[in-house]
Amino acid sequence: MELKTARLTVLIDPAKKKAFESLCARQDVTPSQVVRRLIRDYLASHGEGFVPSGAVQAVLDAEKIEQS
Repeated sequence: MELKTARLTVLIDPAKKKAFESLCARQDVTPSQVVRRLIRDYLASHGEGFVPSGAVQAVLDAEKIEQS
């Protein structure tokens, strides 16, 4: 689960942006959700691993609960 976010600014053609937003709306997803999925898929297809923000804290919290 990702807890922190960072902004990514992308410049695209206005007509392409409008078509993308329209398609996302019809599919009941946000453009941000689609872009995040595309980035995850791109990283995976190139063998690039990453640890989602918040994952380390979640592990530490779980260990603390187990120790209690």
